[in-house]
Amino acid sequence: MKVVLLAPAYPPEMPEFTRGLAELGVRVLGVGDSGVDSLPPLVKRCLSDYLQVPSLLDEGDTMPRIHRWLRGREIDRIESLWEPLVILAARLRERFGIPGMSVDAVLGFRDKQLMKERVAAAGLRVPKARRVRTNAEVWAAAEEIGYPLILKPIAGAGSADTYRVDDAALLQRLLPQIRHVREASCEEFIDGEEFTYDTVTINGTPAYENVAQYLPRPLIARTEESISPVICTVRDMDTPRIRPGVELGRGVLRALGMGSGFTHMEWYRTREGEIVFGEIGCRPGGARLVDQMNYTGDIDLFREWGRAITVGRFAASTVRRFNTAIIFKRARGHGRISRIDGLADFVRRYRPWICAEDLLPIGSPRRNWLHTLVSDGWLMVRHPDWDHALKIANAAAEDVTLYAD
Repeated sequence: MKVVLLAPAYPPEMPEFTRGLAELGVRVLGVGDSGVDSLPPLVKRCLSDYLQVPSLLDEGDTMPRIHRWLRGREIDRIESLWEPLVILAARLRERFGIPGMSVDAVLGFRDKQLMKERVAAAGLRVPKARRVRTNAEVWAAAEEIGYPLILKPIAGAGSADTYRVDDAALLQRLLPQIRHVREASCEEFIDGEEFTYDTVTINGTPAYENVAQYLPRPLIARTEESISPVICTVRDMDTPRIRPGVELGRGVLRALGMGSGFTHMEWYRTREGEIVFGEIGCRPGGARLVDQMNYTGDIDLFREWGRAITVGRFAASTVRRFNTAIIFKRARGHGRISRIDGLADFVRRYRPWICAEDLLPIGSPRRNWLHTLVSDGWLMVRHPDWDHALKIANAAAEDVTLYAD
């Protein structure tokens, strides 16, 4: 079997998906805009062939280059797990007549306004939202929806260029900052807890499901530098506060016509217990979320995704053994990491429950925390009891401190 994989080396999780395919005996044909010599060694080992293009994001230039490269070859799948390229992968599938999700289906996972319209048409609760392209349309939508509201790109990923707007004065100050966003979604702000619903699906049916909670919700975490954001997978998804979100997620997959692959959805639970859809992508969550899911059940979802899309099977156990938390650290100060306090004591206290650690080493320059959730590194912990998992995660958040100068 031959699979074309767009961007096999980026984002950082993609080499593992490349490995997952190769370990199943798949011939992986990679397409990227970096040179062969700069590919990670793991990717080089797992690729059967590679096409370098000037810019993967230039669809008009990239499509004919791939078409010429593949002429005369028999290809079984064309895939991408990076948000900006899922439409390109769908267009290539249609051009070559290869099975997989259509452009129209993928648009429902990429265009946030179309997404909400299709989910609402299925009778599921979504935030009130309007597509806006001009300042006048933003003001009209704000008057209709009311404050507070959320303003974010129609085709964005994560929380980039996403803002909570509490009043007209803030909206007036914000508009010049998002002038570069061609299309945005102006939508109702849902006040509540925020969770994910993640799946590996086979022909639209979830073969694997996951729920994780954001602590605090991303809009808060991205506005306060002193916070160490935590994401924790939920071991028991049959609890009353979680189960309705799982049912919502399944309904969303049906409404949007999901095929086979990874999905990553966000949803809310309000103080009144109302369950509300947020948004969804037909790709995995970033910031090591797949690693968290792997540690939750001691499985390899990188490989199981490959199995799902190539032969329509999922062979790993779906038993959830742990609640697994990742804690993202932001150094205090500016410049280079100068010391890390509290790490040795944290490891001594919680060694049996620590999965992995990837903090920036001493001497490394700080990362811009506004541009990456990973920030200045992370710790990952797990425990079979939810309260104990959060206790350990909170200890990592409060007791481990990086300093920069």
